Amino acid sequence: MKSIGGKIRGFFNTRLGFSVLAIALFWAKTYWAYNTKFNLGVKGQMQHLLLALNPLPTTILLFGLAFYLSGRKSYITMLIIDFLTSLWLFANVLYYREFSDFLTFALIKDSGSVSNNLSKGVLGILQPTDWLVFLDLVVLIVLLATHLIRIDLRPIKKRFALGVTIMALFMIGANLSMADSDRSGLLTRTFDNNYIVKYLGLNAYTVVDGVKTAQTSAEKANAKASDLDSVLAYVKNHQVSKNVSYYGKAKGKNVFIIHLESFQQFLIDYKWDGQEVTPNLNKIYHENNTLSFDNFFNQVGQGKTADAEMMLENSLFGLPEGSAMSTDGTSNTFQAAPAILDQQGYTTAAAHGDVPSFWNRDNTYKSWGYDYFFSKQYFPKVKDGEVGYGMKDKLFLKDAASYVEQLPQPFYAKLITVTNHYPYTLDKKNQTISKTDTGDKTVDGYVQTAHYLDQSIGEFMAWLQKSGLDKSSMVVFYGDHYGISDNHKKAMAKLTGIKDFNDYNNAMYQRVPFMIHMDGLQGGINHTYGGEIDFLPTLLHLLGVDTANNVMFGTDLLSAQHDQTVAFRNGDWVTPTITKVGSSYYSTGSGKELKNLSRSQKQVIDTATNKVTTELSLSDRVLNGDLLRFYTPSGFKKVDKTKYNYNLKKAQASLKKAQQAGTSALAKNGGKSYDADYVTDAPELANNGSGSSSSSSASSSSASK
Repeated sequence: MKSIGGKIRGFFNTRLGFSVLAIALFWAKTYWAYNTKFNLGVKGQMQHLLLALNPLPTTILLFGLAFYLSGRKSYITMLIIDFLTSLWLFANVLYYREFSDFLTFALIKDSGSVSNNLSKGVLGILQPTDWLVFLDLVVLIVLLATHLIRIDLRPIKKRFALGVTIMALFMIGANLSMADSDRSGLLTRTFDNNYIVKYLGLNAYTVVDGVKTAQTSAEKANAKASDLDSVLAYVKNHQVSKNVSYYGKAKGKNVFIIHLESFQQFLIDYKWDGQEVTPNLNKIYHENNTLSFDNFFNQVGQGKTADAEMMLENSLFGLPEGSAMSTDGTSNTFQAAPAILDQQGYTTAAAHGDVPSFWNRDNTYKSWGYDYFFSKQYFPKVKDGEVGYGMKDKLFLKDAASYVEQLPQPFYAKLITVTNHYPYTLDKKNQTISKTDTGDKTVDGYVQTAHYLDQSIGEFMAWLQKSGLDKSSMVVFYGDHYGISDNHKKAMAKLTGIKDFNDYNNAMYQRVPFMIHMDGLQGGINHTYGGEIDFLPTLLHLLGVDTANNVMFGTDLLSAQHDQTVAFRNGDWVTPTITKVGSSYYSTGSGKELKNLSRSQKQVIDTATNKVTTELSLSDRVLNGDLLRFYTPSGFKKVDKTKYNYNLKKAQASLKKAQQAGTSALAKNGGKSYDADYVTDAPELANNGSGSSSSSSASSSSASK
């Protein structure tokens, strides 16, 4: 027995033995992470086998690099490689917990535009067991430091090192071959990143993502005008007829786009502890002059809010990796809603209570043609006035109103709320509904921040009535993306009363509100299936703006010819009859998984899959190649980005000059601000009396003198 123990220890005292131990420990912790930290949807013996095997090839390849070095350098190199790959695994564990996806190079490149307040978010999702991904590294260091394992200084032949590399490459090839036999076209078709990690492993996924990123950069450099031909042909062939009952019904009206952060459709009419979570939005949703869509889906990818904005303003999908606003917003050519409406005589403005660089908005909005961008620097500082990703909604909407009243009419104004944002924290003085009791910290604060958002909407809508803007405006509400990811199925099961909350249910809960509210509008609840990609053509047709010559991948939701196939960014889709999630198909009505497909069902699947794959591919081609630089629609003037400057003083001077036109709400009121009519119960403003912010009043008066 003692002899066997000595031989085992003697083996680990060799360079090869230490490497085998390091690889085994790294494999064990990676396989553990795959099964406990990610939701990869592994089904069948082949997928389980691949999940168990796929950490080995790349681990052997990377750790094997240490064999090319001698002595202590070899050990140090192996530990460094172990640390870096463990750190990458750790980062993906945290990111996946909240976003149900893996990090990409594009996203890392974008991190400068989204890093504000992320530390708070990380602390909110960090779990003690996450640190176990570094346990193997600690074990190896302790073994070496205590001399339980000694460093082997003997040289290793280069051909041995080369043999290890060749073996690893052969294993990678075998892994890929096995994966392709179970999932053909894994690397060539549009799949969820979960598929690549499930079949090939996290390290291989990183390489695949790096290659895609490099290809995208090359694609833009090599793009040419003829690349747009197939896009224009597709768009032309998918034109839909106008709905004469709605086309032009909002012509000349002001447009408010109210961004409901992380707001899911299930919150409408939802009660917790006997209390309506969103009573103001519930009322608007059911009013006769509100057109409400109950089958409207978010279609975002990694860019989340940025993807939603890209679709709403351009009818282009977000990218499969990262955020197009960050990667392409500064340099690409766009034909976005602000530019289109600006050329129809509208004043265009966006407001967001955070730093202007968030999601690269300060540059992207110039490319989109926004006249004004009211960011954090425009608003007065209030003690305890921020939470999470910017100003609290009640303060933000009140202060934004002081700029709205100065905009020459008609105007297009997008107001982006942020309080109902992960990690859903709100100070006690603003809590007016109890937390849910699912036991999931991420989920339980959701109703509190949603309720606060709803209260802020109620205050803003009351101000619109007092200012008279409600009679001359169309107010559009939309939820940008999910608030609760599919990593919280147990909590969602308890919230929704769905006992076994599965992937189908999660797909259905990607519904978000889309409400169009306008005095005199023929409203009601519309059951048409659609998504954020359809927002822009629907909006423009209501305003009487023809979209026949524009490159848009959505269609008017009010058209009888609207195709009700809703594409998700990962290639899944929903139709009124069938829903695709991963490799499974479900009846959209019943939620029952479809096993033995009929001929008609197969036809629906083939048609929907072809449409979704084509649309996502063509949209990516437009963004990655910056193809709109080669095409200007008839009647549209290309945006000159140099015309726009979002400096506070310059904006105030511009607004002051604009009052001379006499069309703003402020000018029509004889230069008297409506600020005093804005009533909020925000406790942060209690010392100012009746919720009126003197700082906001000052900004209004300074621009109207």
